[in-house]
Amino acid sequence: MALDEPRETDHIYNIGDFQYLVDKNFMQQANPIMVDFMYTGFKITSGLVLNAVNGCSGCGSSSSCCT
Repeated sequence: MALDEPRETDHIYNIGDFQYLVDKNFMQQANPIMVDFMYTGFKITSGLVLNAVNGCSGCGSSSSCCT
């Protein structure tokens, strides 16, 4: 997530006091996308399937291999 200006290639979602912009092509790949506000920030989940490479379980895990 980042601050951005709307483009012609974006879907625009107004939810509560927030406006979410999602690239239309990315939305086709990631649908459904869910954004939850947690005590520590935002949690984003989607329909994307991320393949673990060399045992990497993803950024933010205790065994993260993200650099």
